[in-house]
Order: sequence, then structure tokens, then C-alpha cells
Amino acid sequence: MSAIALIAAPRLLNVALGPDGFLTTETDGSRLKAGTTWVVGSRPADTCHGKFRDGAEAQDAIGDDKGKAFEGEDLMNEATRIPPAVELGASGEEFQNLHEFVRKARANLNQNCWDYIVGAAETETTMRRNRMALDEIAFRPRVLRNVTKVDPSVELFGRKLRLPVVLAPVGALELFDPGAAASVARGVGSFGAAHMLSSVSEPGLEKTAEAAPDALRMYQLYVRGGDAYVEDCVNRATACGYSAFCLTVDTAHYSRRERDIAKRYVRASRVRATGGDFQKGLEWRTVKLIKDKFKIPLVIKGIATAEDAAIALDHGVDWIYVSNHGGRQLDHGRGAMQVLPEVVAAVAGRAKIMVDGSFCRGTDIVKAIASGADLVGIGRLQCWALAAKGEAGIVRMLELLEDEVIRCLGLLGLTSFAELDKSYLHAASPTNLPSVFSAFPLLEIEPYRY
Repeated sequence: MSAIALIAAPRLLNVALGPDGFLTTETDGSRLKAGTTWVVGSRPADTCHGKFRDGAEAQDAIGDDKGKAFEGEDLMNEATRIPPAVELGASGEEFQNLHEFVRKARANLNQNCWDYIVGAAETETTMRRNRMALDEIAFRPRVLRNVTKVDPSVELFGRKLRLPVVLAPVGALELFDPGAAASVARGVGSFGAAHMLSSVSEPGLEKTAEAAPDALRMYQLYVRGGDAYVEDCVNRATACGYSAFCLTVDTAHYSRRERDIAKRYVRASRVRATGGDFQKGLEWRTVKLIKDKFKIPLVIKGIATAEDAAIALDHGVDWIYVSNHGGRQLDHGRGAMQVLPEVVAAVAGRAKIMVDGSFCRGTDIVKAIASGADLVGIGRLQCWALAAKGEAGIVRMLELLEDEVIRCLGLLGLTSFAELDKSYLHAASPTNLPSVFSAFPLLEIEPYRY
């Protein structure tokens, strides 16, 4: 039977985590064994439906990073189930809407891996504000213009990209696909976008470069050592053909990820992590060190104020990366698109600007570029696509984003990003409640279960 995830299924069975680590029913405390049908969560966007593998305990959904914890089981009537995606071969064409990656990823991932994608820090307020800030922007379209040919391409580091998109640095991509970052880099290279490799994602700096030598690659570092460590990382990135070097600066302390804490779950990569004190002690002197000793373009990721953007400019930083870590670090921060205008004003064209934070649609990309960004980072959507179909999923996701961007530009009366500016934007009230899924309302519409 086809594997499916009923993202918007009603609550069928209340479950909780027992003291022994097993899922138990809230009514009688009994363990859920193999073959138990279950639904977790009461909010539509937080639920899932499936059947545990033969011989698997319910604990697999809590403690196993590697395998898939459940198989979808068609136990609901036609009016309340999500139909499986049409299979059209190995190239990824079965995905016709971006939200279909979310559904397939949910079917493929256990609860821990799923929570890693959709979760954020503490109350998850910053994450929701990321989405709300995007949904508070409306368009002002112009009409009666010839938009027969729309070209959404841009140039980056002397190369042409089909979209102004970078697949943002995400740690532990190996949770979603065996090829991990290598699969992402190959997909990006095949499509013609950019990739920024996280220093805490497999298979590492050198092997990712070997897997996708022709892709436009950048390297992002969490500082886990002293000056010699940083210099070695820059040298290795340069030797492997990375086009830019990025320092992440918003992780002085690791945040409270309450979804994981509630399950008493710690990812293996967190157990192995060392050098946290170096990240806590990171200062502007490290930025100066890199700029003084190396010619590779430098990106600072995690800028959230005009003041820090100005200091970065004083240090000769080439790219300002507006980011709040997808809401996974400081809780109750502003949405990235609320921060972007003040950073754009402070930079005033003296550096390039990247931004990320719940960008999931082509319209989101257009809004960011119109607001002054040069490049848009895609994080969670990257993970869903990778978990759904690996490298082919990455390519197909980018194809769908490109299609949405082309249609958006054309409907605005534009033929390229060069014609776009903030005059095409207008403040508006959001229509969807902000959540990690609010870019995909079809996931929650009853009774159709798209």
C-alpha cells in the first residue's frame, strides 16, 4: 500500500511519552506495539497518521535517527485521506506543488527527524514571525506590459544562476538522505542555483566539493577552535573551490529546542559537538583576522540589526546575511523580513545582502528581492525536498520555485529582477495563521486533504 502521511488528519488516539521512553495512550498508559494505528497532535498541521513497521516498537518513532518509524496505512475513508502522489518515474516529476514535498517528507521521516525540520526555539515565536512578516506583504501589480519572456536569472560571483537562491546551510542533512549535503550540492549544480554547506553536515567540506565540483558552493563555519582552526578552515574551503566563506554569529549559546527536550532526545551530532566555548567567545576580531589574511569573499550570517550591519561594513565584510537561524536560536525575535529593510538602509549598497527565514514560495523570493536582498536562502523547504526524494527532490523543488517566480514576475508586469523594486510591495494583513506550514494552506483544508 502506498506510503502516505495524513498531515491534516483528525485526532484518533491521544498519545504521550511514558517514563520508560515508549509512546503510551493517555487513557490507560498502555504501550503502543507494532501494528498500532496512531495520530499525534491536535492541531491539523502537527498531526500524522501511520502504522509502525512489522516488529517495530513505538519507541522507534522517538529514538531512532536512521530508519523510517512508520508506514502510511489507508484506514480512513475517501473523504478524509490524502491520496498518494502520482508516481511518474525517478526524476521527481510526481511533485506538482511544493506542499507535496512536505507530505512525502512526513511519510519518510521519524518523529525526531521531523521535529528537527519543523521545530524552533522555546515558544517558536521567532519562527512564526518569520512567516508572518512575509505574509504581511502584498503586491502592487502593473498591467498591459509585454511579459512574453520572463527571465528570473541573476549573476553571482561571475556565474549565471537560474534563480537568486542559495540553499542555506543546514546541519545534519544526513538525517534526511544518505547522500546528505552531497545530494544537495549535486542537485543545486544540476539546476543552476547556489549551495552553502554547513560545517556540521556530512559528508564534509572536501567530499561535498568532490561530489559537485561544478556547483556554485559556499562554506559556512561554526567556530569550534582558535585562530589556527579558523585559518585552516578558510584555507581548505579556498583549496576546494568554494566561492565564499561564511561565519555564523548568532549561536553564542545553543538554544532550548523544547520538542527535543520534551522527548528527552539529543541528536548524535549534538553529543559529538565540541568547542562550544569558542563560539561563545567569538568577537569581531575573528572577522578582521579573515579579512586581513584571505581574499575569499566573507559572509556574516546572523545579522539582525542595522547597528551590527554597520560594524560588519567597517570590517570589510562582503555579504551581510540577515537571519535568525529559522527561529531556532533567540526566541521572540523579529521576523527576517521585518529586519531586512533596516539592514538594507544601513548597508546602502556597500555590500551584498542575503536573507533567510521561512522562505518557501516563489512569491517569498520576489518579496525579498524587491525589499533589497540580493540572494534568498532556502532552509526547511530544502530539507523537505531532500527527505522526499533526495537529489531529484532538490532539483524538482527548485524547478517549482522557478515556475512560481516566473509567474509572479509576469503577473507583476516584469520580465526580470532588474525591473523589480519596493514600489511593487504594499503592507497588508496576513490571511493565514502563522506557522511553519502556513505557506502551504492546502495541507490543512478539509475535507479534501490535498
